Amino acid sequence: MTGQNEAAKIHCSVLPLETIEFLAPKSDGVYVDGTLGLGGHTEAILQNSGPNGRVIAFDWDEAAIAKSRERLKSFGDRLTIIRRNFSEIAEGLDEVGLNKVDGILIDIGLSSLQLDQGGRGFSFQRDEPLDMRMDTRREVTAASILNRGTEQELADIFYYYGEEKQARRIASFVVKERLKQPFKTSMQFADLVAGAVPKAFHPKRIHVATRVFQALRIAVNTELENLAGILETGVDRLLPGARFCVISFHSLEDRMVKRKFRDNKQLKVLTKKPVAAGHEEQEKNRRSRSARLRVAEKL
Repeated sequence: MTGQNEAAKIHCSVLPLETIEFLAPKSDGVYVDGTLGLGGHTEAILQNSGPNGRVIAFDWDEAAIAKSRERLKSFGDRLTIIRRNFSEIAEGLDEVGLNKVDGILIDIGLSSLQLDQGGRGFSFQRDEPLDMRMDTRREVTAASILNRGTEQELADIFYYYGEEKQARRIASFVVKERLKQPFKTSMQFADLVAGAVPKAFHPKRIHVATRVFQALRIAVNTELENLAGILETGVDRLLPGARFCVISFHSLEDRMVKRKFRDNKQLKVLTKKPVAAGHEEQEKNRRSRSARLRVAEKL
């Protein structure tokens, strides 16, 4: 299997047709893909902006960058990859001598590489080290938050980032459990959550630990702060008429994008309601079911 199609088989980008339609890439345009991942959206932008369109792609996951670099090598110097989080868009563009761009896309979901093959505890389907860092250069891990956070801090993380109604009870169980043994693996924590939440409150459609895993991941990677950052600074880097496309996967992110787009006087919102994946895509890619695309245009 070649490197190019290996990345494509590992991960299927969501809303690819809708994203390209709204972003409307053109030859000679310069676009930012703030979440390179395994390169699906970047590849689509490059294909639709030939022969001279460029993409400046940001990501802080070294493993994803390596696979995407191999997948997209045929595009040569039309692609520039920067190992930074998308919240550092200003610094990244300055590094490559660019001021304004013709469009920005960010897809703030996890890639299949991170969920299925990452070995960093993003999923509780396998027993992995409870890490959850997208950028392994960062110090704080999911385990360190669980083992060092106060009961109130943990309850706040689970409630505000995971919208978990049993947050206080789970936090109490965490604090008691870590006195016996520190948290080290994803399965260990998932089992704790399953035991902490009374059976009557286990959700029917998702695993009982889903929301708190989401909350921990958001806390480890400061995801909401990063999103708020690019929604502010990214607008200033857009040329007039350029599009800002954001794909989110849960209500916290979607509400933030909706509010930031609506309140920014430099933007015209193009999606009164978020664009969702069609039935066919949802059948092929179950992770697309919660995807929501919002788009605004720079005035």
